[in-house]
Amino acid sequence: MLPPERLDRICAVFDDHRLVADAGLILPVTLAHHLGLGELVDRHVDLGDAPGRANAGDKLLTLVASALAGGDCIDDADGLRAGGTERVLGCTVKAPSTLGTFLRSFRWGHVRQLDRVGREFLARAWAAGAGPGDDPLTIDLDSTVCETYWLAKEGAQRHNYTGQRGYHPLLAVAAGTGDVLMARLRQGRANTARGAAHFLRETVNRVRYAGATGPLTVRADSGFYTHGIVAVCRKMKVRFSITVRQHQTLRNIIEAIPETDWTPIPYWMEGAADVAEAEYTPFQSEPDAVPVRLIVRRVKPTPGSQLALFANYSYHAFITDRDGETLDLEADHRRHAEIENAIRDLKYGVGLNHLPSGRFPANGAWLAVQVIAHILARWTTRIGLGKPVATTKTLRRRFFSLAGRITRTARRLTLHLPQGWPWQNQFSRALARLRALPLPY
Repeated sequence: MLPPERLDRICAVFDDHRLVADAGLILPVTLAHHLGLGELVDRHVDLGDAPGRANAGDKLLTLVASALAGGDCIDDADGLRAGGTERVLGCTVKAPSTLGTFLRSFRWGHVRQLDRVGREFLARAWAAGAGPGDDPLTIDLDSTVCETYWLAKEGAQRHNYTGQRGYHPLLAVAAGTGDVLMARLRQGRANTARGAAHFLRETVNRVRYAGATGPLTVRADSGFYTHGIVAVCRKMKVRFSITVRQHQTLRNIIEAIPETDWTPIPYWMEGAADVAEAEYTPFQSEPDAVPVRLIVRRVKPTPGSQLALFANYSYHAFITDRDGETLDLEADHRRHAEIENAIRDLKYGVGLNHLPSGRFPANGAWLAVQVIAHILARWTTRIGLGKPVATTKTLRRRFFSLAGRITRTARRLTLHLPQGWPWQNQFSRALARLRALPLPY
């Protein structure tokens, strides 16, 4: 270990215009350019006469690159203006003040224009090999709370069902890959199922447009146990697996299941969980009500817990119209919990943990930017690195945050990266694969 006084002799001088702090951003930005992200934004986002209307593509690319570099507020984008970073990003990096004006120029109709960008962007990426193709696709539906602290933020002034102030966006995520297929910002006090049926219809149309031709399944928790969700699934020929809100009628059905029908399943406490099936007709007052499969898991309370004093089992039930073995369907439904990994990546991998503006549409645009950054990271993993899943934090540590230096020799730019970097071979192969993708124009 070097003596502390040796460190005191090192001079720090900010004088090299060729250095790049986040040189590894060349990977996701290369993918974004080969999928035509900037061109899609310039084509579909029209802010009218708003002050931030010019160069929308460059502004959105700057925000996306900042999110991938770890920025969670508008001011963090200023780090991309240092040294030779702009050459790596392939766009004109905008100042934070310009980006703030850009976001505040959005109205809700402009946020819907970003939805159109996301639809086309998804289709291009799936055509490039990131999609499911003819394979079955499961869509996990959920919502999350994005807490805020400023009392004057539009749509976040009141407390929500958790007792917090914030927003309550809807999310649709592809199971297995964790790709966020669609997102929609809502007011913090919005009920979980508010607008969910229309949101699901748009999501199904989006994935079909993008090239998902195989069977579709929707998984959701009890917050989405509504007739509207089930009706959309049936109309669009999508299978469903939805947790049921338990009421007395349902409890009576569960308690009437014979003991011999319960089948043990693997659990962390041996012999503590069983699964059984019954027939149930949800939403009986509706004219299109039909019987479906009711699959129930019962779990013994943890020994010594307070619940163990009052109940022999806790019950978790869901309805489904899927074919298959009961145990397989129950295990698959439990995997709906994997959506929390995607939500965590949105909040702590990119910048959804902070919604920066006091204006609701600006925060809606911010949500769209974070989703684009998130899926760019996922597609860089799948298309470039050839791996199924990696968190944005892992990608940032190993690839995106690489320090580099730009040099020019004989009209050729060279990006110099650290010698002996542990993941240099993976980086080089990924960059070659991404550059091999055809350009959209």
